[in-house]
Amino acid sequence: MSKIQYTRKPHPREHRIIFRNIDRADWDPSIETYLADGGYNELKKAFTMKATDIVAEVKTSGLRGRGGAGFAAGVKWGFIRPDNTKPVYLICNADESEPGTFKDRYIIHQDPHQLLEGMIISCFAVNARLAYIYIRGEFPQGAHILEKAIAEAKAKGFLGKNILDSGFDCEIYVHRGAGAYICGEETGLIESLEGKRAYPRIKPPYFPAALGLYMCPTIVNNVETLCHVKHIIRMGGAEYAKIGTPNNTGTRILCVSGDVQRPGYYEVEVGSLTMGELLNDLCGGPKPGRKFKAIIPGGSSAKVFRADERFKIKTKGPDGSQSERELGVMDLPMDFDTLAAAGSMAGSGGVIVMDNSRDMAWVLNNINAFYAHESCGQCTPCREGSLWMRKITDRIVSGAGLPDDADILKSVADNIAGKTICAFGEACSWPTQSFLSKFKEEFIRN
Repeated sequence: MSKIQYTRKPHPREHRIIFRNIDRADWDPSIETYLADGGYNELKKAFTMKATDIVAEVKTSGLRGRGGAGFAAGVKWGFIRPDNTKPVYLICNADESEPGTFKDRYIIHQDPHQLLEGMIISCFAVNARLAYIYIRGEFPQGAHILEKAIAEAKAKGFLGKNILDSGFDCEIYVHRGAGAYICGEETGLIESLEGKRAYPRIKPPYFPAALGLYMCPTIVNNVETLCHVKHIIRMGGAEYAKIGTPNNTGTRILCVSGDVQRPGYYEVEVGSLTMGELLNDLCGGPKPGRKFKAIIPGGSSAKVFRADERFKIKTKGPDGSQSERELGVMDLPMDFDTLAAAGSMAGSGGVIVMDNSRDMAWVLNNINAFYAHESCGQCTPCREGSLWMRKITDRIVSGAGLPDDADILKSVADNIAGKTICAFGEACSWPTQSFLSKFKEEFIRN
C-alpha cells in the first residue's frame, strides 16, 4: 500500500483493505482500471470452489456484519435450508441512513466493481441467481455509477448467463429507495423492494433467510460486508481471521464526525485501536482550547458515553477463564464486544464526537427530531412516543422546560424500547435513555 499515491493520505495506523482504492490518485471507477489491478480474479477463484466451501470460509473468517447489528455473515448465510426449493435472493443494503455514517457511498462512488465482485461471489455461495442493490434515494450519482458498472460487468461476461463458463447465471439490479431511514431495517427494505409501504415485518416468522423477498429465502448484507467477501476468498478465511482480534476479525471503516480536528473515514483492524487512539492520534484530538465531553460510538442510535466515565469490562481468555478490568472511555478498544460490554454498540461505525461547547439537551433534541420524522408509524409506541420525546426536548431547549420534563422524557423512552416490531423503537429511545442517564443535569431547566 505504501507504493500507492493517494489524494487523501491514509494514516499510518490504518489497514486499508476495503478502502485500498479510495482516494487513489491513479484510480477511476471503470472496469478497465479494476481489471488492470487484478479485479475479478477472486470471482474466478470462487468458481473453482464449491458453494458450501465458500460459506465455510466466510464462517471461518469470523466476518461480522458491518451495517449495525454485527451478526456473523457466514452464520446468516447458513440459515438457508439445504433442502430449499424456492428461489434465493441476495440484497445489498446500500441505504446507509444511520446519522454519522458515511462509508458505503465512497465504495459505490469510487470502487463499484469491488462491491459487484463481492456480490457475485456471495450469490454463488448461497445459490442466488438474482440480486438487488437497494440504494438510498439521496445517492442519485451512486445509482448511475452502479448501473454503469453493472453494464460493464455484463459486457465482460461477469454477469448474466453462464458467467465465465461456470454454468452459473446471475443478474444484479439497482433499486432506488425514497430516502426513508426505516428502509435500512432489512424487513422494511424487503417490503419497499416489493413495492409496498416499508413497514418492518414481525420476526419470527419473517426472518429473511426463511421468508424474505417474495416469501423466499433472502440474504441481506450491507455494502462493506459484501466487499469483505472478495478479500476472504483472496486470503482464505483462516488468514483473514488473523486480522483484528478474536471474535472481532478483519478491518472496519470508522466514520468520525463532530468536534475533532481531523474528521473523516479510517479503515483499521477491528479492536486494534482504543477510543483515545482513534480520536487523539488519527483524528488530531479536540479543537484548540476544548476537551471531549461525549462520544456516540456507533451512529446516532447507539448509547452515548461521557468522555470521563469508567467501566468494569468482563473479558474471556483463550482458555475460557473470565477476568474483569476497569477501563475509561478513552481506553476502550473499538471492537464489537467491548463497546457492547460498556453499554453501547459498534453499530454502523459512525463515531460522533461532542466537546465541552455542546449543550446535551440541544444535541438530543436534534436526534429526537430526526427519529420523530423517520418513524414509519406502524407501531403506536414508536409513532407517538418519538413525537412526544421531540416535543419535550423542543420545550426544554426553548427555555420553557418544566421541572419534571426529564422524568417524563425517560418514562416515554422506557415505554418505547422493546415494545415495537423492529429495532427502530430502540434506535429512537436509546439516545434519550443514555443522554438522561449521563447528562440529566442539563435537562433540568429553571
